[in-house]
Amino acid sequence: MKKIFLKNFILLNLLLLCLIFVIIAILIKNQNLGNTPDTIERIRQTGKLRLITANSLNTYYYYEDQPTGFEYDLAMEFAKYLNVELDVVTPGWNNMFSYLNQGKGDFIAAGLAITKERLEHADFSIPYMTIQQRVIYHNLVFAPRNVEDLIFRTFHIRRGTSYHSRLEKIKTSGIDINYILHDNIPTEELISMVNDRQIRFTIADSNIALLSQRYYPDIRIGIPIQEKESLAWAARKNDDNMIIEINRFLLYANENGILINLIEKYYDNTHDFDIYELKKFHQRLETRLPKYKKLIMEESKKYGFDWRLVAAVVYQESHFNPNAKSFTNVRGLMQVTRETAQEMGITNRNNPTQSIRAGIKYLDKMYQRFSHIEDNYQRMLFSLASYNVGYGHVLDALKIAQEKGLDPTTWQTLKTTLPLLSKSRYFKTSKYGYARGWEPIHYVERILTYFDILKQKTRSSKLTYFRGIEK
Repeated sequence: MKKIFLKNFILLNLLLLCLIFVIIAILIKNQNLGNTPDTIERIRQTGKLRLITANSLNTYYYYEDQPTGFEYDLAMEFAKYLNVELDVVTPGWNNMFSYLNQGKGDFIAAGLAITKERLEHADFSIPYMTIQQRVIYHNLVFAPRNVEDLIFRTFHIRRGTSYHSRLEKIKTSGIDINYILHDNIPTEELISMVNDRQIRFTIADSNIALLSQRYYPDIRIGIPIQEKESLAWAARKNDDNMIIEINRFLLYANENGILINLIEKYYDNTHDFDIYELKKFHQRLETRLPKYKKLIMEESKKYGFDWRLVAAVVYQESHFNPNAKSFTNVRGLMQVTRETAQEMGITNRNNPTQSIRAGIKYLDKMYQRFSHIEDNYQRMLFSLASYNVGYGHVLDALKIAQEKGLDPTTWQTLKTTLPLLSKSRYFKTSKYGYARGWEPIHYVERILTYFDILKQKTRSSKLTYFRGIEK
C-alpha cells in the first residue's frame, strides 16, 4: 500500500514538475515573442493586416466614402498577397512609430524616406520610389537660388519629418534659417497655406509637390535641399519575418506590374502639365462649368458615370466652349463627329444638351465593348482612348499586343502599342491603318488629371455615381 502511495506521489510530483516546466517554457516563449514578435504568424492567424499610415493626399484619404491613396492601394495589394483583410490605423503623423512599437499596427506605409534617425526606431524594407526634398513657394515670392540662399528665410514644416532633420542639419552647418514646427499637419495643407499666401515657404517631397501643383497652381517647386532619397515601408526592429515578407511582396508587385500601375495612376502625368494650363482649368471650373454642371450630372447619372469624369472629358474636348470646332470638323462641348451625331440621334452638335447626351451615350457604348476587362479602372481607360482615337485603332493596337505577348487588358500595354500605329511597319498591316497613337495616351492622362482635381475640389459632395473609374 505504501509502495503504491509512494509511486503515485512520485508520479504526481513528476507531472507537477512537467507542468511547471511547460509553464516556464511558455513564459519564456512569450517573453521572446515580446522582444521579437512573429508578426506574420499573427497576421495569418487573425486574418488581419494592420496598416499604420497618415491621412494625406499621397497616402490615404476618403473620397465619397471610399478609401483611396497610393499607399493605401499598395497596402491593399499586400493584404491580397497575404490573403488577409486590411485594417487601417491613423494615429497622426507624430504617433506612427510609437504605435508601431506598441504593437498597435503591423507596419507603416506613409511615404517615409529612409533616414538615419528613423533607422533607430524601425527596420525598413527595400525602396519602392525615389524622391527629393524641394522648396515650395508662391509664384509672387522671390525663390532661393541655392541652399546658401535659404539664409534668414522662415519655413513651416511638420515636426519629426525628414524635412525637419534636413533643415536642422542646414542650420547646424552655419546657414541661419528659421523653421516653425507643426504637429500632425499634412504636407499638402502647408502647401495650400503657401498657395493662399498665409505662409511663404515650406518643404515637400517631389512626388507630393507635383501632385499638389494640380490643386494649387500658384505654387512653385523650387530648388532641392537634399540628395535623392528612397521611400520604403517600416516594421518593428528585429521583426525579420515581417521585413522579409514585405520585401517579397514589393518584388512581386514590381515583377507583376502592380507597382508601376499604381505609380502611373497617381503620378505618371504630373510632369507633363503646364502650370498655366492648370490655372486656366481652375478658373474655368468657376466661370464656365456652373452653366453645364447640372446637365452633366443628370446625364452622367443615367449611365452610372461619375459626373466629374464626364466634366473632365468635356473640358479636355472643348474647355466648356459649346461652339468649339476642331480642324477635323468635330464640334460642340464633347466634340462629336457628324457620323456619331447621327448614330446617337442628335441633330445639332453645337447644342450643349444634345452634345453632352450624345457624348456620354457614345462613351457608354465604348465602355460596353470592353466588358471582358474585369478591372473597371482599366476598362474605362480603354473606353476613353476609343472615344478619342476610335475603337478600330484600339483593336489594331490590341492585335499588336497579342502578337508581342503582352497583356491585352492593361493600360500599360495600350500605351506601348498605340504609338506603334504611326509606324509604317505596323499600320500597313493594321485593319484600320495609320493613327497618331500617342494622342489618345495624352488625352486620357489629361482627363485623369482633370478628374483628380475635380474629385479633390468636390470631396464633400454627395452627388456621385460610380462606374468604371474608381476601384
